[in-house]
Amino acid sequence: MAEKPQPVVVQYCQVCSLPPEYCEFGSEFEKCKPWLIQNAPDLYPDLLKAANANEADKVADQLQSTGISSADSGGSSEAKPEEVKRLPGGKIKKKEKKEVIIEKVVRNKRKCITTVKGLELFGVKLSDASKKLGKKFATGASVVKGPTDKEQIDVQGDISYDIVEFITETWPDVLETSIFFIEDGKKVPAA
Repeated sequence: MAEKPQPVVVQYCQVCSLPPEYCEFGSEFEKCKPWLIQNAPDLYPDLLKAANANEADKVADQLQSTGISSADSGGSSEAKPEEVKRLPGGKIKKKEKKEVIIEKVVRNKRKCITTVKGLELFGVKLSDASKKLGKKFATGASVVKGPTDKEQIDVQGDISYDIVEFITETWPDVLETSIFFIEDGKKVPAA
């Protein structure tokens, strides 16, 4: 009788959790290289050759220069990759730009809502800002969660003509150069 087939044991990369054959297609291939050289040298013979050449260069450099400055530079180069936040899938999380975005949304043909986003990045409390905007323009203003789950201020009416002056006078940290309008889907500077 024929033997029962045995299950195949698949080895997975400890860095990116892909099979070693697919590490080169992942987003963290540079981080995977040391693990691949150690655990799957037959799959990537070019990596092994490059690693041997790099090790020889490093050893030669270490023998030539033995100083404190080289040790300091090595420590700082290791800290830089840790500062960048990576999301699942290899995407890099961008730092939010400090800017205020003002958008006018028309609803029911004649009614407008002016949306103010990004004031919290300048240290402004949105609840206080909505009260000040409501009093200044004699309209309803409220703090709501936008489509990206970030809080924004919705003000009833088209106040985009005066809002830039009001924001720069009320909160001096917010510069006029950091205020933008969204018109026809394009970001336009207010200045």
